[in-house]
Amino acid sequence: YSGRGLLVPSGHLVSCRVLRKGQPWGRRPSRGPGWGRLCCPPSCRPRVAAWLSLCRRSDVLVLTPWLAPIVWEGTFSPEILDEQFRLQNVTVGLTVFAVKKYVAFLRLFLETAEQHFMVGHRVTYYVFTDRPADVPHVLLREGRRLEVLAVRSHARWQDVSMHRMEMISRFSEQRFRHEVDYLVCVDVDMKFRDRVGVEILSPLFGTLHPAFYSADRRAFTYERRPRSQAYIPPDEGDFYYLGGFFGGSVAEVQRLTSACHQAMVLDKANGIEAVWHDESHLNKYLLYHKPTKVLSPEYLWDQQLLGWPSVMKKLRFVAVPKNHKEMRSP
Repeated sequence: YSGRGLLVPSGHLVSCRVLRKGQPWGRRPSRGPGWGRLCCPPSCRPRVAAWLSLCRRSDVLVLTPWLAPIVWEGTFSPEILDEQFRLQNVTVGLTVFAVKKYVAFLRLFLETAEQHFMVGHRVTYYVFTDRPADVPHVLLREGRRLEVLAVRSHARWQDVSMHRMEMISRFSEQRFRHEVDYLVCVDVDMKFRDRVGVEILSPLFGTLHPAFYSADRRAFTYERRPRSQAYIPPDEGDFYYLGGFFGGSVAEVQRLTSACHQAMVLDKANGIEAVWHDESHLNKYLLYHKPTKVLSPEYLWDQQLLGWPSVMKKLRFVAVPKNHKEMRSP
């Protein structure tokens, strides 16, 4: 970095962006022809420089304009991070909703999580389901446990999806904050196929949507109707985050899910539903409450739809092939 800011080369999958002094986050930054200069306060320069020195990737964007790391294979040391978090004796909660027919995905989800998710660390699986009797018995490693939380079902899959925010918010306040340090909130119709470890942990993190990680902002499917609480103006936006993998400290996740739930309640009262339901509200929240870490699409990928491009050195958490229409039917 230079004395006036951190220098990041352009030519990445997401072009380097420049934040001018006084320009609010979320506004479209200007674009430099060769190098982008990101504002870097003197107090954080040593930390950012040290992080960049460990990075072995020049083909992808590894920092956001607000200097949050973007986690790709080759941007972190698993051994160092594992030891740091073991010394902190961290417990991670993993929330998943297995409602109606989606309970069928639980066994594969849990079995692969035991192989790849936070291995060597304490984990509590929080399974929200309307079918507690159908939750499979899976042998868990030492220091890991499973808690079944009963929830009611909904007729529409959209309502099931949006109900997640309310339940995570409620349980974060009533229970999770007493039991775990971090929450990771994911979809159940997935399987782990490579390491998903403490490198993801941060006060607040989101994951780049695999369909938009290299796209221009104009292609993002934000909610564009001003009547909705999820509305994002056409000239704003940083990234497009998916709704199937987000998290952070319990306090931050509680704030996020509570805000999204309240926004959805207001939308319902006004007779409107955001285009992508809870995901639209998540994107609105993360636009104005910047995540402290961003996960690359390695952390949620659909190989059947998108193949395996060379930029993806690892596919860590992948979609399970399924018939969406059949799974969402009564």
